[in-house]
Amino acid sequence: MYNKNFKLIIAAIIVGLAIWQMIEGYIGNGIMLLLLSLFFVFLYFKNEFILLSFNKMRKQDFDGAKKWLDKIKDPETALTTKQQGFYNFLLGTISSQTNITQAEKYFKKAIKLGLSMDQYLAVAKLNLAGFAMTKRRKREAQSLLTEAKKLDKNNMLTEQIKMMKQQMKKI
Repeated sequence: MYNKNFKLIIAAIIVGLAIWQMIEGYIGNGIMLLLLSLFFVFLYFKNEFILLSFNKMRKQDFDGAKKWLDKIKDPETALTTKQQGFYNFLLGTISSQTNITQAEKYFKKAIKLGLSMDQYLAVAKLNLAGFAMTKRRKREAQSLLTEAKKLDKNNMLTEQIKMMKQQMKKI
């Protein structure tokens, strides 16, 4: 994994080479190099290990996802702020299978750092509401559920929110 700034430096060097190739009359090479530089700019905004980990999570391979996330040595310097939020979101999702208190810490950190999509933020708040409910913190769970409902614009989590509200009535 390259540092996020190193990716931009590589992209700038490739753009310089593309301009040089175009000046020399090799327009096709210049265009190809410009397209190659876009790949490094893309990887600046979307970390390659996070993408691979997310792919493993889709296949329900939590161990494989954890291995890809472990390859990120220093998330504070290697990732942008939104990437750090998504990194913590994925770690929270993985650790929610085994350790609820650790998962709660990761989800809170992900919310604090911010997530790029409201849907992920809604899922994080829904998970936090479930953790608060298991720890008998009903007021906190209710506020998190209402926030999750506001963030769920595509109504993908309505079933889960209804189930959580029914379980809260039993507490």
